[in-house]
Amino acid sequence: MCRLFGFRSIIPSQVHRSLVHADNALAVQSENHPDGWGVAFYVDGSPHLMKSATGAVDDAIFKRVSGVVASETVLAHIRKATQGNLTVLNTHPFQYGRWVFAHNGDIPNFGRCSEALTAAIAPRLRRFILGETDSERIFFLFLTELSKYGDLSGPQLGIDEVMSALTDTIVAVRAICDGPDAPSPALLSVLVTNGHCMVAHHGGKDLFWSSWKKSCPDRDICPSLNDVCEAASKTGFVNHFLIASEPLLGDNIWNLMREGEMVGVDFRMRLSQRQGPPAPPRVGAVVCSNTL
Repeated sequence: MCRLFGFRSIIPSQVHRSLVHADNALAVQSENHPDGWGVAFYVDGSPHLMKSATGAVDDAIFKRVSGVVASETVLAHIRKATQGNLTVLNTHPFQYGRWVFAHNGDIPNFGRCSEALTAAIAPRLRRFILGETDSERIFFLFLTELSKYGDLSGPQLGIDEVMSALTDTIVAVRAICDGPDAPSPALLSVLVTNGHCMVAHHGGKDLFWSSWKKSCPDRDICPSLNDVCEAASKTGFVNHFLIASEPLLGDNIWNLMREGEMVGVDFRMRLSQRQGPPAPPRVGAVVCSNTL
């Protein structure tokens, strides 16, 4: 399966260590996930995407991009293909307008429900699907559900609407694809952002989140240092928010999400958590503790 990484902060920050230099940075993880990479970051409110169908660990462009990115919002993905050929069109993240999306998971035997899933997407959005993956169709189904709450480019779409639309999307995908002919339930761990809010959903593949560190290595020079940087927030507001498929070694304190849980931050960096729709039971599933 794939690996996800998301970052939101009150100030533009570099994520070079998380993507390249940490002991288990995304580039290192790509040794086992060699089928493409993508990095999305926001500049002046607009998303910029760099993607490749090659492995990140040996890709000089990935290392160069990771070294120059400094943004309040970053979403990165490394791919281990389960659906679709190894092309840029099938490489995450996927983008529409301000919205960027990545998926870690799989709809088993996707061909049996691909047509029905595509038909559930609004026709005006369906025409923008360029690749072959289940992931891109889940993204455009999410946009279809989100558009019911307001204009996709409008300011009225906040974290509550995003979480509600994501819930509607997961319910719809499971109704279409997790029928009696499904070999196993779909795995639907996803990460979505519009540059202001960011939301992750644990849909069967592990996700961890962090909002504070044991000790900030930049505490002597950072102008935004606050109590919430080095302790759990008492107000619900945080200075930074990270999502990762695996805890990145370093100072961050990581929390393991529960299956079905959604975690995210809004434009004010207010942390929100919600329990989403439960997934059907999987044979051999193991219940994990909530913290690491």
